[in-house]
Amino acid sequence: MPEFEPLYTADEMRAAEARFPGYPASAPELMERAGAIAARVALQVFHGTERWTVVCGGGSNGGDGRVMARHLIDAGKQVRIVDAKAGDTELGEPQVIVDALFGTGFTGEPRPDARALIERINENDARVFAVDVPSGVDGSTGEVAGPAVQADETVTFHGRKIGVVVAPGRFHVGHLHVVDIGLEAMETGARFAMPTLLKTVPKRRERDNKYTAGHVLVVGGSRGLTGAPSLTALAAMRADAGYVTVAAPESTLRVFEQRLLEAVKRPLPEDGGVVAEGAADTVLDLAQKASAVALGPGLGRGAGPRAFVRRLLAELALPVVVDADALFELEPAEWPAPRVLTPHEGELARLLGRESRVVLKGPDTLVAAPGRALLVSALGLPSLATAGSGDVLTGVVAAFLAKGLDAQLAATAASAAQQRASVEAPQRAGLVAGDLIDALPRALA
Repeated sequence: MPEFEPLYTADEMRAAEARFPGYPASAPELMERAGAIAARVALQVFHGTERWTVVCGGGSNGGDGRVMARHLIDAGKQVRIVDAKAGDTELGEPQVIVDALFGTGFTGEPRPDARALIERINENDARVFAVDVPSGVDGSTGEVAGPAVQADETVTFHGRKIGVVVAPGRFHVGHLHVVDIGLEAMETGARFAMPTLLKTVPKRRERDNKYTAGHVLVVGGSRGLTGAPSLTALAAMRADAGYVTVAAPESTLRVFEQRLLEAVKRPLPEDGGVVAEGAADTVLDLAQKASAVALGPGLGRGAGPRAFVRRLLAELALPVVVDADALFELEPAEWPAPRVLTPHEGELARLLGRESRVVLKGPDTLVAAPGRALLVSALGLPSLATAGSGDVLTGVVAAFLAKGLDAQLAATAASAAQQRASVEAPQRAGLVAGDLIDALPRALA
């Protein structure tokens, strides 16, 4: 099973359809396949449901819906077809509404008549089955500029669209069904990470020692901010790093001695509990024995930390995960080794347009690298929205870099590992970052 699957934009889907034998004359055959398979999935999901309303737009998505309606009728169901193009808005009293209003190519905001119809679908008590992409969602980006159908189930054809896996579009999808309609696979500008990606992460071998299994140096932890680097260090260890060193202001080491039994602790020169600019010399010396560096958790801000970060990024000849306060006022430069940046949306706003490897954290994780396909990982649960989960991710990325994985692959695999940990953890409500760390070995097994 492949580690990645294609993620399609509207243009890429049109290109895939154009490769179908006999296209465009064969377009009706594709529509027939799509509608028939959609009906088959819907009948399985909503087994025993009798009353259906199929809302059809004027484009090919509406054509898929009409084919689907015919198959539902052939199966003995009571079917009402709503023709949106003709101004029909009466939904009847369905048990299931089929949304075939807009397809993959939709962008922007729905027109007033379509907006009203989408709102009526969402206000209805019936279950909703979306065809290809929930109407109102931009299938190429996941953007939702106006009202969008809130589906319980979505069937998408040929492959996942970006809009059904990237927020906010993914929040409208419900349970996703990906079905084959006979199109040829093709290269796309974005790829979706599958759980099998975790099999590519090197495990400790018989010949490994604690250093060759991956040595992570965690740098951060100003006074009052020791929790973040503690989580990062623990996550790196549970992600199978063989050796972890924590470098932090000397006055904070007593805290780390109590929290971290297995990690080695090293003092850094400080200025009032925050790392001093001159602490870079100590880190550069410690890094000579490390395989990767996690820079930023609990670091603090100010002129000293800012100069400290800039010097380390300029001189460290190791892969570095740049997180949290290390991202603050970060400026692009020519760096001697891979740098994995892990911003959330607000931090990314300051970094856009920069030539850097970037991991955008959120309900889905987007990993971009210059000249490469965008990689998307969306395998987790809403419980990941908890304080400290970003620090955990930093530790896992650092561990995978220390094992020798390519920067973009390490970042994507780390995101997948953390997301799978949210599934493996027994907690659904009340999950905390430490629960993710405990579940990491099971996610990686």
